[in-house]
Amino acid sequence: MTVVLDASALLAVLLDEQGSQNVIPVMRGSLMSAVNASECFSRAIDKGYSASIPTQLLRQFDITIMPFGLKQAAMTAELRPHTSSVGASLGDRAFLALAIEHQASALTGDRRLAALDIGVDIQLIR
Repeated sequence: MTVVLDASALLAVLLDEQGSQNVIPVMRGSLMSAVNASECFSRAIDKGYSASIPTQLLRQFDITIMPFGLKQAAMTAELRPHTSSVGASLGDRAFLALAIEHQASALTGDRRLAALDIGVDIQLIR
């Protein structure tokens, strides 16, 4: 089964946070939107890490960064009315759109997203 990681899932591993134990076993070969990868780099830098640290983690686990092109942009926008009730951000919607497109499980630490019924398996890591 294909897994799509939200930024919060990868950050849990990177920062050794609660929930990382639920991500590590399924993250090898997973997918991540370029939008969410950018979020990871930003948060890592905020925490005092170099951008090379998340890059190493992505490479170590063979995580494929998927481009955020025209199709993804449109899918992300189409999710807005279905996700606004939980305050989903652009990054949240990019993550969900990728999971929908690949019929994959969506791993996140964001409890708000678990309440959504948008045709994708959203799994909380904590």
